[in-house]
Amino acid sequence: MTPEPHYPTGPDDLAPDPPPGCPAHGVGPGGLYRLHEARDLKALYARLRESYGPVAPVLLHDDVPMWVVLGHAENLHMVRTPSHFTRDSRIWTPLAEGMVKPDHPLMPHIAWQPICSHAEGDEHKRLRGAVTAAMATIDHRGLRRHIGRATQRLVNRFCETGRAELVDQFSEHLPMAVMCQVLGMPEEYDDRIVHAARDMLKGTETAIASNEYIMGCLRRLAARRRTQPEDDFASHLVNDPAGLTDDEVGQHLRVVLIAAYEATANLLANTIRRVLTEPGFRAQLNGGQMTVPEAVEQSLWDEPPFSTVLGYFAKEETELGGQRIRKGDGLLFGIAPGNVDPRVRPDPTADMQGNRSHLAFGGGPHECPGQDIGRAIADVGVDALLMRLPDIQLDCDEEELRWKESIASQHLVELPVRFTPRPQQSETAKPSHTPVIPEPRIDWDISDMPARPADVDDDPAAPEWRTGPVPPAGQEDAAVRPLGRWQRFLRWWRGY
Repeated sequence: MTPEPHYPTGPDDLAPDPPPGCPAHGVGPGGLYRLHEARDLKALYARLRESYGPVAPVLLHDDVPMWVVLGHAENLHMVRTPSHFTRDSRIWTPLAEGMVKPDHPLMPHIAWQPICSHAEGDEHKRLRGAVTAAMATIDHRGLRRHIGRATQRLVNRFCETGRAELVDQFSEHLPMAVMCQVLGMPEEYDDRIVHAARDMLKGTETAIASNEYIMGCLRRLAARRRTQPEDDFASHLVNDPAGLTDDEVGQHLRVVLIAAYEATANLLANTIRRVLTEPGFRAQLNGGQMTVPEAVEQSLWDEPPFSTVLGYFAKEETELGGQRIRKGDGLLFGIAPGNVDPRVRPDPTADMQGNRSHLAFGGGPHECPGQDIGRAIADVGVDALLMRLPDIQLDCDEEELRWKESIASQHLVELPVRFTPRPQQSETAKPSHTPVIPEPRIDWDISDMPARPADVDDDPAAPEWRTGPVPPAGQEDAAVRPLGRWQRFLRWWRGY
């Protein structure tokens, strides 16, 4: 943006004053809306689209000017055209001119860092290539097995009580448990690291200390993997031919951990809330008209984990959505408004099953490399939860649910539920709402063969018994025998 004028639309292109009842709480210099003061961002985005089209001028904290990209096609063009737009904030005019102070509330999102999501050119290829190569080593069948076991552990904590609060007890824990395993530090997963990540993202007074605790875990992990590599993400990142420094390894481990944690926690909570509050949505799931993965994709369209991403910056003067974008202008990648662009979704309530063209995972050179992990956590986690607690329902009026909304995202604060109390299950068991009853030893059995355990069908460590009714007398030898090759293959394929 140029020094004169300071607002990207110029002095002769001012927005009209908001009418009574307008969702915008604050209007700043030039008649531009302050995004951070909007009572209802969805309504404000709709008003901005009507007034300006697919790209609109707005203000951030301290009246820093910015463009918000509202159009689906315009967002894709921006993220896919690195020759015109970059994520390197050092070229942002307000930052260069001192308008953005070091203590600006959005500085953690905007400040340049030596990580792949802020790099470009050969440096981006080097850093992103190392991250992508490490991601490619993840065994996705083993990942889904671990997600299922982590879900079982979490549900076991509250399944016998008949009540739970699923944001605090489930959706914020499952992604962290899985990511600690993926990165190679399962021993670090506990309530403390979950609270530290949550505290850091909220920007509280203790956020710096929480960030340092997480970085300490990651530094210890990187140091161990330098000398004792294993088959995990951190080991492959540390030993990549790109030769990342210790600082680069630590920063990229942090980016992967926190981005996956924040996005997937929101995705889990949003998907479960829809199941609990929208009868039609749940009926489609129960009736087989919609699978859990399709339900997750619908959630990514309607309630993406990140509403916007800060930010992209113009490398040269250009045009986007009919607006003149000057060199050094900043732009918000508008995920939520882009997903409801009328040119893509004339009916915002339309079913988008089978359509993955939403903006939830970005696009272009900086498209999220871990999106398949996030989808797997949501798919397996939601499915296993509903299998364990099929009669789960909301334990408050829907109107009582509260969100914490910011420019970047919208967090569900609590999701209280109730259900019929259920017994705990083995972590290695296939999730089920039906308790497994052990078969009693028959009176005439005098062999030294042990009785079939309760969880034998689901415990890969147990002997592979043949299931079925007790055979008649004289055919006892057929009661127990090893599974054949095909049955063993099916159990391996399904992860049990």
